[in-house]
Amino acid sequence: MSDTTLRSLLKTQLEDLRSRGLYKRERLLQGPQGSAIRVGDREVINFCANNYLGLANHPAVVEAAHEGLRRYGYGLASVRFICGTQELHKQLESNIARFLGKDDAILYTSCFDANGGLFETLLDERDAILTDELNHASIIDGIRLCKAKRLRYRHSDMAELEQGLRDAQDSRTRLIATDGVFSMDGDMARLPEICDLANRYDAVVMVDDSHATGVLGEGGRGTPEHLGVLDKIDIITSTLGKALGGAAGGFTCASKEVVEFLRQRSRPYLFSNSVPPPIAMAAQKALELIAASRELRERLHANAKQLREGLEEAGFQLKPGQHPIIPVMLGEASLAGAMSDKLLALGIYVIGFSYPVVPQGQARIRIQLSAAHTAEQLEKAIRAFTQVGKELKVI
Repeated sequence: MSDTTLRSLLKTQLEDLRSRGLYKRERLLQGPQGSAIRVGDREVINFCANNYLGLANHPAVVEAAHEGLRRYGYGLASVRFICGTQELHKQLESNIARFLGKDDAILYTSCFDANGGLFETLLDERDAILTDELNHASIIDGIRLCKAKRLRYRHSDMAELEQGLRDAQDSRTRLIATDGVFSMDGDMARLPEICDLANRYDAVVMVDDSHATGVLGEGGRGTPEHLGVLDKIDIITSTLGKALGGAAGGFTCASKEVVEFLRQRSRPYLFSNSVPPPIAMAAQKALELIAASRELRERLHANAKQLREGLEEAGFQLKPGQHPIIPVMLGEASLAGAMSDKLLALGIYVIGFSYPVVPQGQARIRIQLSAAHTAEQLEKAIRAFTQVGKELKVI
């Protein structure tokens, strides 16, 4: 295929995406991340970021990044096993492991890489992976790289998971892979039941807790702590790019044997540069803030309660849940796009999500709360949603 033919083919497909309301446009932010941001030369209230605790532009986190730059430099220009490991990386890994109650942790440049480097490293054709159908794309892609047998179960369907475990009893290792919080719906995995099944069928449990680390649980230790099974989860992957500072980076936290083997064989770890020192130091400060106090988590969940109750009272259909992800269900992709555009005109920054990010016919606006939002900002959002919802005959 020539370049001209390829470009023509892609142009047709792009035009098709636009005609069906599925084309994703990026809006330009004119300043730092926060509860209020500048877009199109005006200030709007931001309900799109994973900045759950408001730490993405927190003064202590920003100063820690500056200190990391001053003390350790901009980057390592190398991978970890050659000349890219500093004491800073080892300290952060040790503190993450201690925070989550595991033996050790290993840093990656993203949680996508952590998941991409997990399954093919630990498993082969003698093994089986049981995966929730709504797992994040990084889990799906990581599993695709692996030669293990794949058994996908319907979302949170424990009967189907158990049947898969029965079908995989001849496998050397059975690994159950699930998100802790499913990012498009804001619901949680049924971890207590998953752990019971894993115990009954001698399986390993892996949880990607990217949307819950720092957010859920009495101590901010995520979905496993919130649901009382932290000591029963074998492998936790998560991110530094959401509640833990919001920049970049990810990790896998597990037993010392798992982490040691990942250091030897995990390709995204072996062939990617080290996490930059400013990011590692800022993430360490974010972890300290999370471990020291429940204040930010309590404020976050109070904000979620206020907004959820206000939108339900206005008549919107929301996905139920306890997480600060609030999906406003609209159905049609074009409706979600139109609503987000009208809300932006009223100073509310949200994004419509549609297929293939969510299933066909389940287009929505996903609201994400932050501890940095004020009560006044939330009330303004409720008024704007109500106005636009009535204009578009959603409510």
